[in-house]
Amino acid sequence: MSKKLTKRSEDYSKWYNELVIKADLAENSGVRGMMVIKPYGYAIWEKMQAELDRMFKETGHENAYFPLLIPKSYFSKEASHVDGFAKECAVVTHYRLKTSEDGKEIVVDETAKLEEELIVRPTSETIIWDSYRKWIQSYRDLPLLINQWSNVVRWEMRTRLFLRTAEFLWQEGHTAHVTKEEALEEALKMQGVYADFAENFMAMPVIKGEKTESERFAGALSTYTIEALMQDGKALQAGTSHFLGQNFAKAFDVKFTTKEGKQEYVWATSWGVSTRLMGALVMTHSDDNGLVLPPNLAPIQLVIVPIYRSDEQLDAINNRVNEMITEFKDKGISVKYDNRTTYKPGWKFAEYELKGVPLRIAIGPRDLENGTVELARRDTLTKEIVKQDNIADTINDLLLEIQDNLFKKALNFREESITKVNDFDEFKEVLNSKGGFVLAHWDGTSETEDQIKNLTKATIRCIPLDSDKEEGICVFSGKKSKQRVLFAKAY
Repeated sequence: MSKKLTKRSEDYSKWYNELVIKADLAENSGVRGMMVIKPYGYAIWEKMQAELDRMFKETGHENAYFPLLIPKSYFSKEASHVDGFAKECAVVTHYRLKTSEDGKEIVVDETAKLEEELIVRPTSETIIWDSYRKWIQSYRDLPLLINQWSNVVRWEMRTRLFLRTAEFLWQEGHTAHVTKEEALEEALKMQGVYADFAENFMAMPVIKGEKTESERFAGALSTYTIEALMQDGKALQAGTSHFLGQNFAKAFDVKFTTKEGKQEYVWATSWGVSTRLMGALVMTHSDDNGLVLPPNLAPIQLVIVPIYRSDEQLDAINNRVNEMITEFKDKGISVKYDNRTTYKPGWKFAEYELKGVPLRIAIGPRDLENGTVELARRDTLTKEIVKQDNIADTINDLLLEIQDNLFKKALNFREESITKVNDFDEFKEVLNSKGGFVLAHWDGTSETEDQIKNLTKATIRCIPLDSDKEEGICVFSGKKSKQRVLFAKAY
């Protein structure tokens, strides 16, 4: 099996691209910048989707669906919003094709021009708030807590599988509230849901913070983010939650009657995560041998491979393994028994290592005699012989241990990669030599933020919510600073 990967230390970007393709997660399509998500990759996304959907519903949200195409005039109603997406919009201008006069090709029918162009959604605030105007009349209709699972198109020029594609899958929450305080509480609550998911399911530690004005979502008054650190020392924005104020309510005239009989505009939020999380998952845990998946999101948590020399031996192993599978399924363990005769055990071992399956059992005739199995862990690449007695409990305990181990390993790396600096020379030295997160004082101006970005390619990832409000001096301008902020080079 010729699936050897480029080492991360040699070329991290090449390693990532090779791994995504060789592990059968995704591939490039015939449409520039758009990807095909293959079954194994989609199975991981489905597990992410299922857990997030459960968490959304537990916090009172409902799913709905809104159109893919949005009238261009809707974007004109919220100026800052359209400015943020104008350069990335795909536009539908015609509604029919025809055969060319020479009959050799299919061409656009020039007589079938739309009266108004339609935009392929880059995000759905405008089309959703047009509906909310009809749905919301009174304070009794609030809060309105809606989520949508969908695809969006943002016409990216430089693309990379999962991390940045012209089309991607995501969820987008859109909520309406009676008061500013309720909307702010919602935005922070959903940031917390994302952090919970990232840490407890992805085993990926994140820092919660607020974006600077220049990094905010187009049309938002505040954007809250969770920021993760990848193994190459670059940051990745893993999810955002936006406090939209009354901007969209005013743009689309969404008012409600208060208990006192007055007419007021609602307060709004939106929040989303996308298939970008797949890229984050790959880069947080994987190694030079392939994927490393946390058990909570692995489509296959345990694979069983038989070792045999005759059909008689295989039949005996099959009988025992089928009994074990019943035990595993009773414990809720996702198990695959690969007894295909078309591949040798060594090939299968390499395949499941590449695909990041957390645990692997090898079982042969001698194991049947001794009541044992050989158990291999993907996170540590270690093997041990364990008893078949209470095997389901053993596997269950190990899956919990692996999940915890992956989080702790990623957290230790993240903590070791956070550096406090107090002057700009030190700032540049740390970014160039070590990378990672840099905690530094900033004077709060967009001018300083832009100059630092131009000189170092580092951006302010967030203003941390949980850090001490330690006053100091800006590393670049020498002006007063209210607190340290988190800088990094980023995806």
